[in-house]
Amino acid sequence: MKTLLLNPPSFPKFDGGASSRWPATREITSFWYPIWLTYPAGMIKESRVLDAPAHGVTPEETVKICKDYELAVVFTSTPGFKNEIRLVEEMKAANPSLRIGLVGPPVTVEPEESLKASQAIAFVARKEFDYSVTEFAAGKPLNEIAGISYRSNGSICHNPDRPSIQNLDALPFAVDIYKRDLDVTRYNVPFLLHPYIALYTSRGCPALCTFCLWPQTISGHPWRVRSSENVAAEVMRAKELFPNIKEIFFDDDTFAWGKNRVLELCQKLKPLKFTWSCTSRVHTDYETLKAMKEAGCRLLIVGFESGDPAILKNIKKGATAEQGIEFMKNCKNLGILVHGDFIIGLPGETPESIERSIRYAEQLDCETIQVSIAHPYPGTEFDTYLKKHNYYTNDAMTDESGHQLPNIEYPGLSRREIVQAVDRFYDRYYFRPRIVFRIVRRAFFSRNERRRLYHEAREFLQLRARRRQFARVRAAS
Repeated sequence: MKTLLLNPPSFPKFDGGASSRWPATREITSFWYPIWLTYPAGMIKESRVLDAPAHGVTPEETVKICKDYELAVVFTSTPGFKNEIRLVEEMKAANPSLRIGLVGPPVTVEPEESLKASQAIAFVARKEFDYSVTEFAAGKPLNEIAGISYRSNGSICHNPDRPSIQNLDALPFAVDIYKRDLDVTRYNVPFLLHPYIALYTSRGCPALCTFCLWPQTISGHPWRVRSSENVAAEVMRAKELFPNIKEIFFDDDTFAWGKNRVLELCQKLKPLKFTWSCTSRVHTDYETLKAMKEAGCRLLIVGFESGDPAILKNIKKGATAEQGIEFMKNCKNLGILVHGDFIIGLPGETPESIERSIRYAEQLDCETIQVSIAHPYPGTEFDTYLKKHNYYTNDAMTDESGHQLPNIEYPGLSRREIVQAVDRFYDRYYFRPRIVFRIVRRAFFSRNERRRLYHEAREFLQLRARRRQFARVRAAS
């Protein structure tokens, strides 16, 4: 079948769909690559990946494009699900012969409810969907495809789960699909060099963080890796296809998990002489970090989450604040930059724990930080915890543009206080003399950096104004 693999325009500038581990519209426009969609695209002969948000494709334009296809595979998200259902119904109305399959975390967790959302949906593919949608596109009957849920004779059928993919080397290279279907200059993340491209070198994460979406829905906890030779081959292919890229980002759930594997991979990457960044946990020791730096590693994305020991225990982080401090010390000694992620509103959060997290972030002194509102996505242990304790409110998790809003409250911590804490966290962190000097120095030597900082500051202040309005309304109600 002629197949469109779609990251839908759920909201304007929405990067909360394919390959987004924290589905929401970012505070500053950021676009991650729809990596999950590239693998079936590489195996389906007549296919196209359409990343609508990154390429400015509207819902109306998306519907027109779908008229030329027999199958549409749509990556869904929890915040955008209602809009995505509306879109697929418009796609079906415009092209009645179009078969539509949904993939992604929400349909994995609730396949039956997802199918009931619209008669326009032919099937949903649960968990890893690479081979499921490829088999359907090749003409295999739905009742013979593992990992599929579908309608049959008025009933909903759930085929047995598809085993997780073990041989990741057998999958096609994502970069070939990037070259064919995407404009890489459209992808921009504030803390990554531009233009960049993103790859996976593994799937799964053995860590048990209760809030983390991917390991609990799509990729699973078992850690599966590509061979070092296979990764190096795709890197060389990327350099050949995109000679102007400034960085490769290894967007694994956690790149630096197994020390021996990382050291082996660094031996393959070092001779290729390119700049790269990746995800990491604070367990990564000095020897491993040193090998990564020598192989070209520039920056690490690290989820510190909180500076409060009780919260780290509540979310099963499997790491301590003290480990984070030692980790940052090693990174600074080696000259590796760190982008630190923090979350406000995790189980056990109080005004006091928020203050501890702010002081902890100041002590760590990462190059950049992101402060997110805790979102309990269906299928996560965090979601189960909130339901058990009745901490949910009857509110949406985003505003009309897909930006985060809290839909939880704790005893002694309201929705308004959670939103206000995010602003206070950013203010305390970034309006310190050393950070201001760091930003000004970077902008002084680069016109592109000045331009980017200007746009980022404007977007951030616009969202900040909306959040303050939210807090004023909540205070008055």
